[in-house]
Amino acid sequence: MTLTYLQTVPILRSFDEIKAREFYVDWLGFTVDWEHRFEPGLPLYMQVSRDGIALHISEHHGDGSPGVHVRVNCTGVAELRAELIAKRYKNNRPGLERPEWGGLECTVIDPVGNRITFAEADGA
Repeated sequence: MTLTYLQTVPILRSFDEIKAREFYVDWLGFTVDWEHRFEPGLPLYMQVSRDGIALHISEHHGDGSPGVHVRVNCTGVAELRAELIAKRYKNNRPGLERPEWGGLECTVIDPVGNRITFAEADGA
């Protein structure tokens, strides 16, 4: 049998379900694919996705550390940034950056300090 890599799915820590949904679903435009709790009142674990990108958001102790940085290679970074700015989210106004190594990047920061950089290579 040959090992085939299918997808990497980062697990990002969350402490507040309402703020996480506001950030990932309402502002970034991700869709909740599924969510799990072992029973009512226990921590939430959910998958959100958008355009082929999946992220796991977890309130479980030990699932990720606040302040991680995830890089998403993609196209359409300027359009994504314009979409986000148009929503006027009060806690985040991302800019566009052209790093020394080229390309175009837009970094957003979630309510617990996790950073997601959407990065487009030159000529993409």
